[in-house]
Amino acid sequence: MNFYLEPLAKPHNIVRQIISNGLTDFNRSTLMPDLHIEDLAVVIRAVDSKTIVGGLWAHTSWEWLTIELIFVPESLRGQGIARNLIGLAEEEAVNRGCHSAWLDTLNPEAVGLYEKLGYERFGELKDFPKGGSRTFLQKKLAAA
Repeated sequence: MNFYLEPLAKPHNIVRQIISNGLTDFNRSTLMPDLHIEDLAVVIRAVDSKTIVGGLWAHTSWEWLTIELIFVPESLRGQGIARNLIGLAEEEAVNRGCHSAWLDTLNPEAVGLYEKLGYERFGELKDFPKGGSRTFLQKKLAAA
């Protein structure tokens, strides 16, 4: 195969999908042929319009829950919604056979919440962003 390398300043999402699919296929064939990755979402819906206004996006694989995104609209914060989103995701992860969960955050206030929920820090990127940190946390999940 002839090829060349090209940096793309504004790549389309299709490029990400091509790279992700290739990596997933490679990992499945070499690391764990029976790997099953399953998306998981817990959403916050407006009662009147049923519109999704926030929630949690994650996936389960290798017996781990990976929480990728959590968003609670500012008007709903402080009501325990994030705690409930995480709790529902963890419950579903245990049902799927997961023994642990991990997530990361740029928000120092969120670190405190996650630690109250039993998550422990296992890594930190300092100055990511500059003056801040990206904190990585993990938790053992209780069996059902």
